[in-house]
Amino acid sequence: MITAWSELQISLPENEWLACQAEHERRVTAWTEPHLRRSSRKERHPVYDFLFEYYSLRPAQFLRWHPGISVALQGATARDRLAWSGYAETPEGVTADAHAWKSERRAFVKWLLNLLHVTADRPGHFGCFGLHEWAMVYRTPEVRHGKWPLRFSRAEIARIVEAQPVRCTHYDAFRFFTPEARPLNRWQLLRETTADFEQPGCLHANMDLYKWAYKLIPFTPSELIADAFALALDIREADMRASPYDLTGLGFTPVPIETAEGRAEYERLQRRFSERGAPLRSRLIAVCDHVLKAWEAK
Repeated sequence: MITAWSELQISLPENEWLACQAEHERRVTAWTEPHLRRSSRKERHPVYDFLFEYYSLRPAQFLRWHPGISVALQGATARDRLAWSGYAETPEGVTADAHAWKSERRAFVKWLLNLLHVTADRPGHFGCFGLHEWAMVYRTPEVRHGKWPLRFSRAEIARIVEAQPVRCTHYDAFRFFTPEARPLNRWQLLRETTADFEQPGCLHANMDLYKWAYKLIPFTPSELIADAFALALDIREADMRASPYDLTGLGFTPVPIETAEGRAEYERLQRRFSERGAPLRSRLIAVCDHVLKAWEAK
């Protein structure tokens, strides 16, 4: 695991890294295979397929094992990675090459490092109660998951939304609010102000740790990518359980945020996810720092 910058290259013998690769493939296949089977049948799961549709990492890309920056892979099999973007051959073995990235990708890493830092440094907010999903169906006949019923009438959904303060801090959730719901939010969020509002209590900010992890491929260790996906999966389940959709037919018991008990349950989940996200965010900060210092070293 990357914890701090070091100019030392870790070299892994072929048998060791092949074992790591096999373990990663076993872990990830448990997530990708059900999605691929559904896709082959043209079926769609309203909870799990989001992780393969909204997020852009394809299953085949997810299955690829990356050791992370400053790790060299020994043996003839490692040379297969030279056909992958971002790898180079060194005397120690085949390794991820930070200098393969163009200057605009370096600018992205600097932007991401700042976003991760400011998010980690803020206190978590735990009073949104998952109203973002409700705001996405507020006073509109259109819904994102039309095959699944809503738990309440549209008039009752509007009443529930209007009865509570809407406090979404995540732009990529806010942008899906209906036009009627956006003025109800405490903040009028913009893409450009993402770093001004992102905070560690937000379910979507913690889900996005998966996105930031894979956007740093091949410099992110695949263990971290898989850990971030596991967190995103658990968050997605809770997110949809707290939504206005009735998914009991899929085995998801609602988190009834329309009640005081449901809001308390949602906050407990939110705090738990925030605690799980914190070390992942720290590991991603270390990856960004590692990459930036690798560029500066040459």
